[in-house]
Amino acid sequence: MRDRPPTPHQLRASRRAPVSDAVSAQVVADVQQFYARHMQLLDAGDADGWARTFTEAGVFAPPSLPEPVRGRAALAAGVRASAAGLAEAAEVHRHVLSMVHVDPRDDGTLAVRSYAQIFATPRGGEPRLHLMCVCEDVLVREQGELLVKERRVTRDDRP
Repeated sequence: MRDRPPTPHQLRASRRAPVSDAVSAQVVADVQQFYARHMQLLDAGDADGWARTFTEAGVFAPPSLPEPVRGRAALAAGVRASAAGLAEAAEVHRHVLSMVHVDPRDDGTLAVRSYAQIFATPRGGEPRLHLMCVCEDVLVREQGELLVKERRVTRDDRP
């Protein structure tokens, strides 16, 4: 029997980088589901629900604040203030995470790096890309649930 040349699909597959066995497909799926819920809570203005996706002492360090936000109460207060500002401006924000990379650590935490696109849509207007950021999170499991222990955000338009 004569060897056949590889199909286009086989050629593309052979050029792909090898898939790491360091993280299971289930963990990746859990992380994806976590972020879908997490960002939808934020975009809906559910301050307490979003804050509960952090550990009790969770840290959120956005570049727009001089100091990180610490703890669920402060996290929820920040979302309430943001939601009020958006309502007053008649604008909706949607956070879209992509390029999510999960790196399990020896201590059982997950280091997750992703790109966050924040789209802003004024009432009756056209959506626009508002911000492009990189999120670096440390996720932990508490009672089986993934939670953010720490989040550091950098913006593409700032050093």
